[in-house]
Amino acid sequence: MAYTAEDVKKLREATAAGMLDCKKALDEANGDFDKAVEIIRVKGLKGVTKREGRTTSNGLVVARASGNLGVMLELNCETDFVAKGERFQELADELIAHLEASKVADLAAFLESKLPTGKTVQERIDEGNATLGEKIEIRRVVVLDGSPVALYLHRTSPDLPPQLGVLVQLASDALEAGKDVAQHIAAFAPQYVRREDIPADAIESERRIAEETARAEGKPEASLSKIVEGRVTGFVKEVSLLEQAFAKDAKKTVQQILDEAKTAVSAFHRFKVGQ
Repeated sequence: MAYTAEDVKKLREATAAGMLDCKKALDEANGDFDKAVEIIRVKGLKGVTKREGRTTSNGLVVARASGNLGVMLELNCETDFVAKGERFQELADELIAHLEASKVADLAAFLESKLPTGKTVQERIDEGNATLGEKIEIRRVVVLDGSPVALYLHRTSPDLPPQLGVLVQLASDALEAGKDVAQHIAAFAPQYVRREDIPADAIESERRIAEETARAEGKPEASLSKIVEGRVTGFVKEVSLLEQAFAKDAKKTVQQILDEAKTAVSAFHRFKVGQ
């Protein structure tokens, strides 16, 4: 049975396999499309272990937030071609729906959990490896439960799915302010909610670096203490969400925005593909 260039294109879109692999599969299947899909899947399964060492620097962030529950995961692949494909995005939707239903926040436990089909998440990922022809993996998952959760997803490129996501857990139902804060977190990437959350060793390390830098710059000994403390304070404000200048109004801190909305942030998570 003969096949056309349109058949090759259709097979590539259906499986995300390379053009040469699609041609070979159609040759082997004598032009039978369904058989060619099966051949690619079987060959893909055989190649899963060979892909283990490959780098997955592309992918997407998918998330859902409803009421007091928010879930998010990062699904990685090797190329942006696969990331923008329908099958990869359908896989992400299937996985986030399961995360929302199961609320399994530990990645290892989530991979071992069973989907409604009876397969584990890891088995479903292995299927994705096979059909898409690339190494596919979940890098991380998060579940926020118990109080209102705001969500923001950002596309870093218009032709790609979201590659940056933020969940913000709030003390009260102030989702408009929560989304504004989520957008701020997406842009400014704070590491902690408040200064009290910063580990003591991180502050001491910053203080040591600030002192060494000041001495290398030739600052006078009498001024060292004040200079060092000033730089440590700057570091604290840079990494603490509540002390950052708000993205939409630099005259106010994030803390002031939350106070005006009569709410507070108890936790946040920021996922960016590859970071």
